[in-house]
Amino acid sequence: MSQTLHLPVMRRGALALLLCALCLLSGCAQLSYLGQSVGGHLRLMQAARPVQDWLNDPALSPELRERLVLSQAMRQFSVQELKLPDNDSYRRYADLGRPAAVWNVVATSELSLTLKTWCYPVMGCAGYRGYFERAEADAYAEQLRAEGLEVLVYPVPAYSTLGWSNWVGGDPLLNTFIKYPEGELAGMIFHELAHQVAYAADDTQFNESFATAVERRGTAAWLALHASETERASYQRRLERRSQFRQLTDGYRSRLLAIYTGQQADAAKREAKAVLMQELRRDYAELKHSWGGDSSYDAWFARANNTSFALLAAYTELTPAFDALLTREGDDWARFYAEVQRLAKLPKPERRSQLTGKPVLP
Repeated sequence: MSQTLHLPVMRRGALALLLCALCLLSGCAQLSYLGQSVGGHLRLMQAARPVQDWLNDPALSPELRERLVLSQAMRQFSVQELKLPDNDSYRRYADLGRPAAVWNVVATSELSLTLKTWCYPVMGCAGYRGYFERAEADAYAEQLRAEGLEVLVYPVPAYSTLGWSNWVGGDPLLNTFIKYPEGELAGMIFHELAHQVAYAADDTQFNESFATAVERRGTAAWLALHASETERASYQRRLERRSQFRQLTDGYRSRLLAIYTGQQADAAKREAKAVLMQELRRDYAELKHSWGGDSSYDAWFARANNTSFALLAAYTELTPAFDALLTREGDDWARFYAEVQRLAKLPKPERRSQLTGKPVLP
């Protein structure tokens, strides 16, 4: 899972002035958070070097060399075939020496599937709060749990700066995802570049569902033209299991939502929720057995709570609508992007109504 970092990269002098202004607008607790965001991103950017520099290093491991070469073929494909931005993003590489680019903190109330949002001056609102240090993310998560919220801290392999960082080298490839299987590596690159095409402020579901639609269609096109038969078969197997995972979790998300919006007292809702979560894990055990013991989703089910279901909806609930839109535009990527950009400028209710073809209730 990726995220969008709502923070432009700038020179240190301008950064100091911005942070002082934000402190006046929103308090110095907010300033501290924004400071770690900017500082963490600057360190990440400083660690990145052009891919060609890495390839010129005779000490580079054969495995990493192969992945970097592959990534650049995917990057070229993204421009030529998918009409994604032709800029410096994903033409540099950084090894961060850690397993994630950032760690996200997300939260919901105990009996809700609606993500808590955090709003920042200039940058808008988002349903997560990202930290470059795991310890800081865990500490903030504990504060939220003390408030009675359900919380999840999860690693994010990549994020987008919406093109803001292209003047200083662009968003880089990272060790956190460079060794993904071929289909997932292509999907990651296409997904993150899509965030540079269109962005609707304060609408995470719109943004992520759009990027996921580009990811899925783009990956299918890449694999069809460039991957081996073995890789296509392997990706298709993972895709089928992902579909089964989504079918299972979508069903339980609907059942949880019915509990939370029902007329029962909160105590009864808590009891029904506990029973449902037990059933969820039992059904997953059966599904996993049918997969021959594939443990790819173990971590998700081990920590599953309200936030887990809310996140899934944020990333994919509108994806079928975007897929249908691309089909209506004759699979013409440029026309598709232009329509998505138009929708992104509309008020949120109108945007949803036009995208899905359904009226949005107040």
